Order: sequence, then structure tokens, then C-alpha cells
Amino acid sequence: MPAAPCDSDFRAAFNAAHCAMAVVDHEGRVRSANRALGALLGTDPDALVAAPIADLTGIGTDRRTRSAYHEALRGRTDRMSCTRRLKHADGHSLWAEITVTPTTPVSDAEEGRALLSVVDISERRALQKRLRHLQMHDPVTRLPNRALFFERLSAALRETATGRVGLCYLDLDGFKAVNDTLGHRVGDRLLEAVARRLASCVENDGHLVARLGGDEFAVLVESTADTAQVTGLAQSVLRALQQPIDLAGQRLAVSASIGVVERAAAGTTATCLMQAADTTLYWAKADGKGRWTLFDPERNAHRVTRQALSSTLRPALDRGEFALEYQPIVGLDDETLHGAEALVRWRHPRFGTLGPDRFIGLAEENGAIVPLGRWVLEASCRQARRWLDDRPHNPVYVSVNVAVRQVWDSDLVADVERILDDTGLPPGLLQLELTESAVMGSAGRPLQALQALSEMGVRIAIDDFGTGYSNLAYLSRLPVRALKLDGTFVRGFRTARHENPADETIVAALVQLAHELGLTVTAECVEGREQAERLRGIGCDTGQGYYYARPMPAPSLTAWLSRAST
Repeated sequence: MPAAPCDSDFRAAFNAAHCAMAVVDHEGRVRSANRALGALLGTDPDALVAAPIADLTGIGTDRRTRSAYHEALRGRTDRMSCTRRLKHADGHSLWAEITVTPTTPVSDAEEGRALLSVVDISERRALQKRLRHLQMHDPVTRLPNRALFFERLSAALRETATGRVGLCYLDLDGFKAVNDTLGHRVGDRLLEAVARRLASCVENDGHLVARLGGDEFAVLVESTADTAQVTGLAQSVLRALQQPIDLAGQRLAVSASIGVVERAAAGTTATCLMQAADTTLYWAKADGKGRWTLFDPERNAHRVTRQALSSTLRPALDRGEFALEYQPIVGLDDETLHGAEALVRWRHPRFGTLGPDRFIGLAEENGAIVPLGRWVLEASCRQARRWLDDRPHNPVYVSVNVAVRQVWDSDLVADVERILDDTGLPPGLLQLELTESAVMGSAGRPLQALQALSEMGVRIAIDDFGTGYSNLAYLSRLPVRALKLDGTFVRGFRTARHENPADETIVAALVQLAHELGLTVTAECVEGREQAERLRGIGCDTGQGYYYARPMPAPSLTAWLSRAST
């Protein structure tokens, strides 16, 4: 059986070990230190005996580490470790990973001990630092990148000295054209030049300049005094970038659009701040580029509302949130009811009742106008059929607005034919209104649809006539039966003394020409008796407006019809 190793063997191995170590007593004082530890600290290992390791290693500098260290000395934990910066005897510093591991006593009489081990991790730390720099900086401009920018922005929101932060978010106008025409190498050199100019704008202030990607840059003001400080910085950036840049033998003119945000740090987040900056940058470009624009909460609220309405249009139709109101169209000569225009309303659960001016444009943009228009058409025809059943000897037509997209994106002719069949409404009691600009120059499918609808017996009317091209030549080529003069075109008829007689002459000529083409004319926005009388005097056939009645729900118009017939 081999002999048990003696204490001298352990001591020889302890001193020969490459790992810096020391044996520590239960009070945290060095009992013995090996040569590697002495070399690491630049001192004789014997000089370390009796020294408190908390002083040698800095373990006791913070409460949590100090507590963990004492727990390890008492044997209550298996080990503790931490990273500390140590001082060599020659004055240079090194980073070390320090571990304290309690040892098991040989006998009950032996006092507890622990083994201290110290590993030099200076090279590893330096490598990590270099890697972090590469990870956090843009290789083209050598500016901080998006990751470092958001790290600094989050820290600024927590630690700003003034309680406020500011941000200039910019991108270059026309940078893609430089890349496409001169190549990416010149594009990269342009980005480098822009980065230098941005850095020069803040070199005396210490603000962070970062490249967020592509041709997007940001300047972070971590503790702002007021909004003027950030807008002034944005103006300085614009001036710096307006100076031509010489690259590859060419002089390039550069401009930028800048979104500016300045606000209290409390109650906001890095994500919210960047969303506001991105929105404001979009405004700057939409407003004409080459400028800065300050974030406007009211303008943003309008944008958010618009987006919310757009995204909920289709579900709102499924939930039955839309309703129709009807405005009478009255004969100017005898003030009898000829028809009623169907006007859609959105009973929004959050924003209240919305008129078509708030959502029809959105519906046309996202395509919801097709199912919405189909619903309006069907509901209007069903109501018109009920009126016909109540007043078979005095029928009134219903007038429904149609968007061009309904003609292009759906089979409007088939929809109308099906709805008329389902409701039993005679085609002559349905009038479809299209705007003047929508039918101007109509060809192909729109023209074919209008002709097919007219042949079916449906009335076609031009809405808002007088606000678009006002070209009567095309009326002879289209199956149009009525014109609706826009209210702004006849507003001069509101007073007995007309300020511009030429307006009345023009309207009278339009009415006369329309009649010669076999068209009827409806004047919109009739607001008073004098206006109605003057429009009747120049030959307008029907009128529509508050003078006669405001738009009303179907039951109210039904009651209105009953009173008119008695």
C-alpha cells in the first residue's frame, strides 16, 4: 500500500502551482501564500502572511460581496467569487477573478480554513472590451451603433440631471440616389463625411452621435435645459450638412430631414421616445425635406386616431357600428320632396359619432370602402323600398355616394343588380353619385360600369360639380342625368346683395347648358330662403341643405314625409 502523502508534499505542490493561492484562517487572514500569488502582486509571499485578504483583494468594498465572503469563511456556502481590480507593487493594475472556498477541518479541534485563489483575467477583459467596442460601433463611420445608442438612451432616461432628454433623429435626403449612381464605396465615404460633421457639431457639448443604420443618424442630448436647446442643435446640424462635400472628384450637395423630440424623462421609455422621433422625422420629410420638425402631441394624436380608425374600419362594419342618415332633396319650384341623399355615420364606441369626412378617405385607402359601400347601398335601397311602399303614388329616390375604388375593386354593376332584385326597388329610384374628378376622363371599366348602370335605369349624378375640372365636354359622352353644384360654388347666393355678379352668371350658364344636355341640376348647401329663391330664379331644379332639413335618421324622414303629404 502506498504511503500517505505528507504535509511537505502538499506544501511543495502549493508553492509550485501556477495558480495564485493562499490559505486563509477563519478570521480572513493569510496563513500562507504561494509564489504565484506573490508574483501576481509583485511581493514576497511571506510578506503576505497575517494580512487580511479583504484588504489585499478589495473583497470588502461592497456589502453584498463582503457578506458572501464571510459566509464562505464560516463554511455556510460552498464558495464565493467576484471580480476585482488589483494593484501590482510596480503600480500597474490588473483584473482578477477571486474565489474563496472553505476547506473541511481534519478534526473537530482544527479551526476552519479557506483557500483563496486568484486568476489574472486582464487579457480576457481587454479582449472583451475590444469585442464590445466592435459590437457597439459602426464599422463605416466608427460612431456608436444602434445597440449602444439605445443603451445610452435608456441610461439617460434613468439618470438625466435635469429630468429631461432630447433627441435629433435624422436621415439624408436622396442618399439612395448617391448609392445607385456613384456606388456603395462613395456612399460609405459620404456617410463617413456626414459622421465627422455631426461629431463636430457636438464636440464641445459631449452629446452622443450614433449611426442607427443605413443613412439614419441620431444625436442624443442626455440632460436638456429646454426645447430650444435641441431645436438649436438641429438647426446647427442642418447648416453643417448644407455645405457641399467633395468625394471622388465630385462635389455632392447633401441635405437632411430631422425629427426633434424633447420631453421629461419621467413617464416615457426609450421605445416611446424613438417612436415619437420616427413620427416627427416622417413629418419633416412630408413637409418638404431639408428641415427639422418638432414633435407635436396634437398632430400625433390626430395620426394615432387616424391609424386607429383605419385599422378598425372592417371590424366596425361587422359589429354594426355604422348607421345612415338621410338629407332631403327638394324641388326649388314647389319645395316638394324629390329624393334623399344617404349619408353614412360611424357610431364609434370611443370617438362618438363620426361623419364621412373622418373615415371615408381612410376606407378608400385601405380598401374597406368596398364592403362599406356595398352595405350603404343595400341599406339605402331597403329604406327607399319602405318609403315606396308607404307612398306608392309619390315615390322618392335615394341618392348614394360611390367611390371610384368601388368600381375598380368590385363588380359594382352586379352588386347593384343583386341589391335591386333583393329589395324590389325600381332602378329609377336609385341615384349613384360620383365626384367630378372620378368620372373625368373615364375610360375602360369605369365607363363600361356607368353605361351598364344607366342602361339598367339607375340615375347617375356628378357630385360636387364646380370644384374639379368643370369641363362640360365630357358630359355629352357619359351617361349622366344630374349635376350637383358644390356648396362652395354657390355660396355667393346666401345674401340678397351678391358681392360678385360674375359667380351668378357662371352658375346660370352652367345650369342652362346642363338643361340643354338633358341634365337636371341640384344645388347643395342651401342655407336660407333668399339663396333658394335666387337659385330657383336661375333655373336650378332641386336644392339640398339646412334650409330644408339637416340629415336625419330614417324614421325622422319618414315622419317628415308624412307631414309634407298632409
